[in-house]
Amino acid sequence: MKELWIEIPAQLSDTIRQKLMTAASEIADVIVVSPKDLPLAQTFKKPIAGSFNDADITIVEFKDSEGILSAKTTAREMAVRVTVETGQDEAKVTEVANLGVRHIILRCTNWKIIPLENIIAKSRSKAKIIMEISSQDEARLAIETLELGADGVVYKATNADELAKVGNTVKKVSFKVDLTEAVVVRVRPLGTGARVCIDTCDLMKPREGVLVGSQSSGLFLVESETVENPHVEVRPFRVNAGPVASYLLANPERTRYLSELKSGDEVMIVDSEGNTRPTNICRVKIEWRPMIMLEARSEGRNINVILQNAETVRLATKLGSQSVSEIKPGDRILARIETGGRHFGTKVEKESVIER
Repeated sequence: MKELWIEIPAQLSDTIRQKLMTAASEIADVIVVSPKDLPLAQTFKKPIAGSFNDADITIVEFKDSEGILSAKTTAREMAVRVTVETGQDEAKVTEVANLGVRHIILRCTNWKIIPLENIIAKSRSKAKIIMEISSQDEARLAIETLELGADGVVYKATNADELAKVGNTVKKVSFKVDLTEAVVVRVRPLGTGARVCIDTCDLMKPREGVLVGSQSSGLFLVESETVENPHVEVRPFRVNAGPVASYLLANPERTRYLSELKSGDEVMIVDSEGNTRPTNICRVKIEWRPMIMLEARSEGRNINVILQNAETVRLATKLGSQSVSEIKPGDRILARIETGGRHFGTKVEKESVIER
């Protein structure tokens, strides 16, 4: 598990600092504060780091090895901050790691990814590399670089919402989707339509895909192209998701039309157990193909999905998956059902919307 260090800037007002510390106490592994906030920080029962000896973890700026060895004699535990501006500075991290320091806080002023890659390769097994970051995107880069990633991040918080986003990214908090069985009541071939293939930057496993449908209140789990067949190669990066007007559950809070998606957008991969993970789109392909509509019934109402009529397009079931070309009335397929409506993709709980 990656470590999340949250730094509370001393220059913020008392009210904001207390609010941020309260939020940090729920998700942070370490709270970084100034000496004046030590009494308040200690009430949250979390390890406290700071540039003072009364902290659980004393943060020291690297100048030379002698200074680090001297500081170790009085600190309970130490974290050394190393500023990396040039390639030569990377050697400082190895030097600190060889002194037996447990945590090294990495501050990269210009280049970030290449220095971190080099440092992970050389020093990761000797000390915990904690990367200073300033955004959710930087947090994701830090924990995923060289696949292993840094051991953690330090985030200077000024906003509770952004703090939560960074925390969710570092701790990989996943959203669980409730899936239920919908019984197919009608299968109807349609004419040609513009359908969307979503090619992601990831490789999906069998029984993973995306949630799509004609109604935002009823979305079906359409699987990636991971099932082998004698005619075309598997494409585990791809989901053949249906016509441009269909809805996609892009993240826990929002649906999007397939027509809106483009390269770089983030979408949510879902498996047959309802587990989710984010990925980005590499490419969207819109082509004109014969379509088929599946109408199903769940929780007393009818929902439907339109997809390309092809053997490689498959929907998830509890026992496996079925090609749309094989599905017939009476079959059971997995779907996500919700109440209320959506306004520009955002859920409105008590709104009455009729979609048919």
